[in-house]
Amino acid sequence: MPQNYYILKSGKLRRKGNTLYLKTNEEAKAIPINNVNSLFCFGEVDVNTKLLIFLSQNKIPVHFFNYYGFYVGSFYPREYLNSGLLLVKQVEHYLNNEKRSFIAREFVSAALFNILKNIGHYKKHGKDVSENIEKIKENLRKLKEVKERRELMGIEGDSRNIYYQTFSEILRGDFNFEKRTRQPPKNMLNAMISFGNSLLYTVCLTEIYHTQLNPTISYLHEPSERRFSLSLDLAEIFKPVIVDKVIFRLINNQMINKQHFDRQLNFCYLKDNGKRLFLQEFDSRLKTTIKHKHLKRNVSYQHLIRIECYKLIKHLLGDKEYKAFRVWW
Repeated sequence: MPQNYYILKSGKLRRKGNTLYLKTNEEAKAIPINNVNSLFCFGEVDVNTKLLIFLSQNKIPVHFFNYYGFYVGSFYPREYLNSGLLLVKQVEHYLNNEKRSFIAREFVSAALFNILKNIGHYKKHGKDVSENIEKIKENLRKLKEVKERRELMGIEGDSRNIYYQTFSEILRGDFNFEKRTRQPPKNMLNAMISFGNSLLYTVCLTEIYHTQLNPTISYLHEPSERRFSLSLDLAEIFKPVIVDKVIFRLINNQMINKQHFDRQLNFCYLKDNGKRLFLQEFDSRLKTTIKHKHLKRNVSYQHLIRIECYKLIKHLLGDKEYKAFRVWW
């Protein structure tokens, strides 16, 4: 089964036969091409045209991150599952306000449902989060009447802020949540959220690439230049299930601490050892399997994202109404 491959060291990435080689100052490591689903580059990785052609032939996207762990862009190979009909249907559902609102509402509704599942778990363990749960449930009820995308975004943003307020109750130690800060993140918790969300965005992009969907046409987030906005849409559903769970585990199991961060004035980011630790848990989460209630077989969390793409395709083609992923266990 092809896997995500994470490169944290700086070096040269080259092709040799049917194998990738990462050459660093310490070693030359072989990476069998048939074992790679996508590449994530965090170090200063030198590539050449020969390599990119090879990756394109093998349908392997490459995602690049800068020194601070911020996503900067992707090598997105030529699409190999093109469908003119589906592209027309994607655009049609974007241009029709009612059709677009239906899909966007499903994204937000599922995201809030999965957030409530997370908080509900901690309520069962005696955490004082009841008031926050009721506020998010009220927002969930409001969704049924909302028809404009901006209102949906407002409800989603408000609910996520309420959710983040529970983190101080949920998390142990020094990881207090004050407010969400992004560019740049200003404390350790914000640094982890930003890093995890960027990772999930690229994983969603990889899964979209392996379907007939166009990643630039979205429904909740506004399509714009220089971003694959459908990845942002899908990521909203899976943030609570993947990113937040990784953060909870790292902090509450005391696996990560202040030494894993570089904190400067109004700026905080993960050091290399912190990135490595986060990536290990993130990848482990993606590989974790659950028994799918409809497919009746075990599927990984990463494959759930691919399944979500297939469900959206069926909706766009008029085969089956879209019902976004909600945790059932």
